Amino acid sequence: MNGAQQFLKSLRKNKVEHAFGIPGGVLIPFYDELYKDNSGLKHILVRHEQAGAHMAEGYAKVSGKVGTCIGTSGPGATNLVTGIADAFMDSVPIVAIGGQVATSLIGKDAFQEADMMGITNPITKHNFQIRNPNKIESVVDAAYFIASTNRPGPVYIDLPKDTQQKDVTGSEKVNLSGYKVLEGFDKEAVKEAAKLLLSAQRPVILVGGGAVHANCSQELKQLAEICMIMVASTSQGKGVFDERHPLSIGMTGMHGKPPAVFAIQKSDVLFTIGMRFDDRVTGQLNSFAPEAKVIHIEIDPSEIHKNRTANIPILGDAKDVLTELVIVIKKMQWKNTAWLDKLKLLKKEYQDDNLDINTEPIDPRKLMFELQKVIDDDTIVATGVGEHQMDVAHFIKFAKPRKFITSGGLGTMGFGFPAAIGAKVAMPKNDVINVDGDGSFMMTMQELATVKVNDIKVTNIIMNNGYLGMVRSWHDLFYEGRRSQVHLGKIPDFEKLANAFSLEGITVERPSEIGDAFKRALASDGTSIVNVHVKEDAIVLPIVPAGASNSKMIGDMIPKDYFE
Repeated sequence: MNGAQQFLKSLRKNKVEHAFGIPGGVLIPFYDELYKDNSGLKHILVRHEQAGAHMAEGYAKVSGKVGTCIGTSGPGATNLVTGIADAFMDSVPIVAIGGQVATSLIGKDAFQEADMMGITNPITKHNFQIRNPNKIESVVDAAYFIASTNRPGPVYIDLPKDTQQKDVTGSEKVNLSGYKVLEGFDKEAVKEAAKLLLSAQRPVILVGGGAVHANCSQELKQLAEICMIMVASTSQGKGVFDERHPLSIGMTGMHGKPPAVFAIQKSDVLFTIGMRFDDRVTGQLNSFAPEAKVIHIEIDPSEIHKNRTANIPILGDAKDVLTELVIVIKKMQWKNTAWLDKLKLLKKEYQDDNLDINTEPIDPRKLMFELQKVIDDDTIVATGVGEHQMDVAHFIKFAKPRKFITSGGLGTMGFGFPAAIGAKVAMPKNDVINVDGDGSFMMTMQELATVKVNDIKVTNIIMNNGYLGMVRSWHDLFYEGRRSQVHLGKIPDFEKLANAFSLEGITVERPSEIGDAFKRALASDGTSIVNVHVKEDAIVLPIVPAGASNSKMIGDMIPKDYFE
């Protein structure tokens, strides 16, 4: 057995069912074995490696499995880098496989050589270069193990051409002595957390993406209902707690729901689960929840005390910790309802859900109104990055985790469409919608060829305003309207673009057309583009200005004394 055969066998051993990639010269030995393989591994030929990495992310985000992407040496591998960095920031389990020049040429500036070990070192959980074919099996095993355990994240494998061609003569293990799966948690800390939580006058629960990875929705629901405590989320945590539940107070952060931001700012105990106190969540860090004592459940020890000191840190799996916490709390009582009543009143008073706005040009909020009507609990919604992303995050309510996928930490334009493709491959029975901006969609729109050739259905809804909308809105809000290099124009014609790929395109110019267009697209046999012309000067409000305190949130529905 040669190295290429062993590598393919090892992928199947690790239950890899799909891979997103593009072949190249140094990977021909592997792809030749893939050609002869009948084990069932489905390779999807993408049109750009960055898109392949985002497909692997989308696949992983909705399924909980490890996504796999492949690129050849040099530019193929470097094209994977943005997706790898995106996965690192959002803790997405992917294995990225890059070809490499023959071992005898490494370090000699050979054709299509790039130092991928150096490039990927700061943006992966671990990276491997396989020079010895006898280590292929153990490296692949280790890669998928590391990617999926503890805090998930990307792992990179550098695969030289000659390693694929050499014979495998034995099996040699790689040393992972420094990597241990976190087991157990401090039960005394859980008891202290229960006492603090139930002694609070103004408690709030805040969940992040780590709660998604922990699959702790049921335990979280039990905790919230037993204690009658409101639950807020970050953008990555949407859906972990049903956003239609009476105890959901919505997303917090820069474009969060004002009641959620208020609740956290005024809290005296902030119970956080799997979130890292990102600047887009906290605003000015030293003014974030200034009176709150913090309980922080976290799987990654490096996040404890990193941005915000925790009064009670609990290192462990959130599902296990919450299970124990519920047991402990059931033996106690908490009778303070004044705070809960106040937050319920704030939710009732701040009604931004009346989105049935029928003005022309189309208001993006009307688009959100119609979108909410056509999705169900199992619909997966991906977004690119921009104003459209914040509209979805702010207005659309999700009942389940892993149904809203977006690029949070890195904020990668072009993420939405390929991530939606990966999501559809992983969950073929679910409707998958990509809500995108015209600028963001154009960064990966070549993957229209991928969905056509592979018969993958993704419904694309493009909020077309002819601008880089997020940057333009900041120009308008904070730079006296000086719009520098943000005007894209209304090109291309996205309906004709869809038609050029033999896909369905629909153009929407009036509010009355939106609902029927969405239904038509969702009922179509394949991928479609709904090109919605929205007003050019729309601004996503509310907003916390970058670097400001969350108490400085601005919006036309927020009273001046709201945070006082």
